[in-house]
Amino acid sequence: MSVKGVVIRKPQQLLGDPGSTLELLDRRATTLDCGSGWQIHPRVSLLYLDSALAVVNKGPGLISVPAPNAELSALSILADFLAGRLKAQDRNIAGKSLPPAYRRLHLLPVHRLDQYTSGVFCMGCNSAARGHLIEQLKVHTMRREYVAYVEGRPKTPKGTWRQWLELSEDQMRQRIVPETTAGGSHSKAQEAVTHYEVISEYRLAGGSGFVTKLRLQLETGRKHQIRIQAAHAGLPLLGDRTYHQAYRERSLLQKPIDFPRQALHAELLSLEHPDHPGERMSWRAELPKDLRQLEAALRANRVGTN
Repeated sequence: MSVKGVVIRKPQQLLGDPGSTLELLDRRATTLDCGSGWQIHPRVSLLYLDSALAVVNKGPGLISVPAPNAELSALSILADFLAGRLKAQDRNIAGKSLPPAYRRLHLLPVHRLDQYTSGVFCMGCNSAARGHLIEQLKVHTMRREYVAYVEGRPKTPKGTWRQWLELSEDQMRQRIVPETTAGGSHSKAQEAVTHYEVISEYRLAGGSGFVTKLRLQLETGRKHQIRIQAAHAGLPLLGDRTYHQAYRERSLLQKPIDFPRQALHAELLSLEHPDHPGERMSWRAELPKDLRQLEAALRANRVGTN
């Protein structure tokens, strides 16, 4: 390898943080064939890995990247796997050893999923690749599609939600503000755009309402974007304890469907590979067990409000 163009030949030589100046030369990490995914943790499967990019499928209940007072994350789990501190769950994979070059990869966050949202997201493996991926987010060329189960029925089978969102001071909750307010000099509001399409509709047991399965494509990527916009449209996500009023106010006469988290899953990620301009790659994450069980119950008309 080399740092700032100087070849390092002594394996015992200690180095400071090289930043983006580290090159693995002819021993670059090549693409890791993960098949349908390597289960490296009960809540993390590795879908793709090379010297520029890592893609994982995250289960619900796990944060995406390290945060204060919550160090265990999808990123830290993958870092432990690359460093050899964690073995894959699959017996056929656990015995395989990664090429030494993978141990030198430095995982960097690009975007993230909410703790209780499941699905696919990516990380950069060096600063240049991370910058390239973040730029794709800024210009909206990274495609991200979600599946959500919402209470109610939209007025049209497809459409677009476009609002201005402003985070609370503690950064824990979004609110929608008028466009006239968003344009003020002191406003921190950001525009949020989500495209939706109805996949299927389910009548609840006893004829007490509907649940709709939506496919959603993000044009922007604000915190809680889908959750707040869906609630604003009168279609709050099942299980959403922040933006679905019925889950917050249990005294309401109409009790919500019992689901332990927001029913939201990042199904598809499509992007341009940072090292290969013009080459698009896509990954799809199947619905996790809890959402498959929810849909099966909806199909069988076994779900209703209490």
